Amino acid sequence: MNALLATTDPLFAGGVHWAVLLIVAIKVIVAFVALLVAVMLMIWFERKAISDMQSRIGPQRWGPFGIYQTLADGIKLFFKEDLVPRDANRFVFKLAPYLVLIPALITFCIVPVGGVETVSGHTFYLQVADPPIGVLLLLAMSGISVYGVILAGWGSGSKYPLMSSVRASAQMISYEAALGLSTATVVIVAGTLSTTGIVAAQADGFWHWNVIRLGVVPFVIFLIAITAEINRPPFDTVEAESELVGGFHTEYSSIRFALFFLAEFMNTITMSAIMVTLFFGGPNGWHPDVHYLNWAFPIFWFVFKTSIFCFCYVWARGALPRFRYDQLMSLGWKQLIPISFAWLLIIVAFLVNVWWGLAMGGVILLASLLLGRAFELGDQREQDEAILGAVAERPVPPWQLRRLTDEGSQ
Repeated sequence: MNALLATTDPLFAGGVHWAVLLIVAIKVIVAFVALLVAVMLMIWFERKAISDMQSRIGPQRWGPFGIYQTLADGIKLFFKEDLVPRDANRFVFKLAPYLVLIPALITFCIVPVGGVETVSGHTFYLQVADPPIGVLLLLAMSGISVYGVILAGWGSGSKYPLMSSVRASAQMISYEAALGLSTATVVIVAGTLSTTGIVAAQADGFWHWNVIRLGVVPFVIFLIAITAEINRPPFDTVEAESELVGGFHTEYSSIRFALFFLAEFMNTITMSAIMVTLFFGGPNGWHPDVHYLNWAFPIFWFVFKTSIFCFCYVWARGALPRFRYDQLMSLGWKQLIPISFAWLLIIVAFLVNVWWGLAMGGVILLASLLLGRAFELGDQREQDEAILGAVAERPVPPWQLRRLTDEGSQ
């Protein structure tokens, strides 16, 4: 058992004893605290950035620049009355928030935050755990988190949360396939499921980052799919206030509502870190050789890259309108899944041989033409057989119809 652990983490090379367990406990506590502080700063930053985009002031009362506003809101929610609807399933209703929050915490544990460090003769990675199936754990957690949303909607005993949870399940199924296929390209090129191994495969300069080696397309698909998975704008149809009141957490209040709110922003930070790990070299980056600061530069690069993606999520929230639900499903099934599958086949073919890659590219091009034509015929058939008119299509007013008729007669 010790030999198996040593192959994945050098911390266990000398066996498991009290010092090793202490280091593991410290890593867990530090990661948990750092993630909570990051969530607090992320909420403040999002409110402040969007207020600047909309010519507002934003949080300003508590702390310098209103930085303690999130803490004040959390304390307020903690002491508010906890309400449970009369028709709710009490056990499921209370369990659901934790099923949304825990996967985000577990996913962050496999993210390499820095390099390899040695303290008192114990060498370890700056990450909580590096399981040999790290990428599979990532995909499993992204799929499990939707169970919390489904149970929250069903357990509330109300129709609007239930409709939101049904949307969440359909949305997860649609985008999980594209997410898995884009991740598979990274695994195939790196030759490992370990997140530390994937980062190590990108260590020889930014031109070895997977975003460049794989031709940008898998990264774009992963970005779109993971944005839909965590229900961030413009794919937040699960929480569409104009259609579903407040979504799956309409009936929640007090600390349980805060847990859903916490999980959303925690997922935003965690998935930004995952994108940095899979496609942008993780904590890798150029730094000067300063003996006492070499441990800090990888952490700086990791935080810097992750912050850029967090800002992009905030920017998208303030700048883009929400997709309609039918547009969201069409994007997942008709565009992302075929493109991600085709790109995976091309990557695999080029790894075998250049000529195989070129031949596969030709086959994919022919298949894309046929598939595009099939989708076009399907759309035309749906429009011809539709009972109602197209969405947002308004009838022509009588006065405008008379004017058009007069112009046509002239």
